[in-house]
Amino acid sequence: MTADRPPPAWRASPVEILGQEDQSLPIVLASPHSGRIYPPELVMSSRLDAFSLRRSEDSFVDELFLGASALGAPLIRALFARAFVDPNREAFELDPRMFADPLPAYVNTRSARVAGGLGTIARVVAQGHEIYARKLRFTEAVQRINRCYRPYHAALSRLIEDTRRRFGVCLLLDCHSMPSAAGLPGGDGTAAPVDIVLGDCYGRSSDSAVVDFVERCLAERGYRVVRNAPYAGGYTTRHYGRPDNAVHAVQIEINRSLYMNEPTLTRRAALPRIAKDMAWMVAQLGTADWSHSLTTHDRSAAENAASAGDDPAADRLAPQTLRRRACAGPPDHIGDGSPPECV
Repeated sequence: MTADRPPPAWRASPVEILGQEDQSLPIVLASPHSGRIYPPELVMSSRLDAFSLRRSEDSFVDELFLGASALGAPLIRALFARAFVDPNREAFELDPRMFADPLPAYVNTRSARVAGGLGTIARVVAQGHEIYARKLRFTEAVQRINRCYRPYHAALSRLIEDTRRRFGVCLLLDCHSMPSAAGLPGGDGTAAPVDIVLGDCYGRSSDSAVVDFVERCLAERGYRVVRNAPYAGGYTTRHYGRPDNAVHAVQIEINRSLYMNEPTLTRRAALPRIAKDMAWMVAQLGTADWSHSLTTHDRSAAENAASAGDDPAADRLAPQTLRRRACAGPPDHIGDGSPPECV
């Protein structure tokens, strides 16, 4: 990573969506924390060097799901660094200690994320080191939110709604990585370490059948999987997960030690194999029958679209014919910590 001036393409859009034109599955993949562009205003105001700022990245998570995006599930990824602005937060979760001027009353200054220094504009990097050498102005936060946060969520919202409207259901996988020593079982050597944590806000952001299915797929590939502890799901999962409206959101946290060297922030040789496993899981999820997860309204819309011949994809969504077109999977096995409630 370099902290060079952002390229012109990023100035036009802080977000990239891969595979949208070829979408054939009712799945949306999101990677909000893998961005590697560090704008000069962040670098110049930081007391940390560029490498230290990277400690908050979910490094290479977008690469872990690139293969899945080629199977018909679009991947949206933030290009900007999480340390610049965090899209997996409310728009205004800010720590007043970071600012030279008073914050407006509408700002959330009391969340658990703010208390931990990891609000929309983070105060610290992952190890607790303070980022800034000076106080910020609130106008700086507004500029970052308008420049990066809002475009990310506008694009994600459209992608989710377009998917739900077209297929009658949307399965959102919010993709993250977690430090290997993030207080997980096995951190003290008394139990096997956890490979993946699935978060569904304790059953509120997704139909349990979706989470069950994802867990079985990952376990079949040999991963040790737990749910909701210590990561129950962040803002994206909580905000967009609406099972009653046929949008099911699941957060996936992958242990970084599986695919990268944490001290050096470099890829391990296992990264391609894990990426193939993620692609296989998405392919299985996309070929499952989710007719039970459609609301009455969405079933009718899907049936009407199918009978009218409006969308070839909709024909697969009638209640008796929801099973998706089979996707060829790969060869054989080739938040921010959350408090107990859903955050």
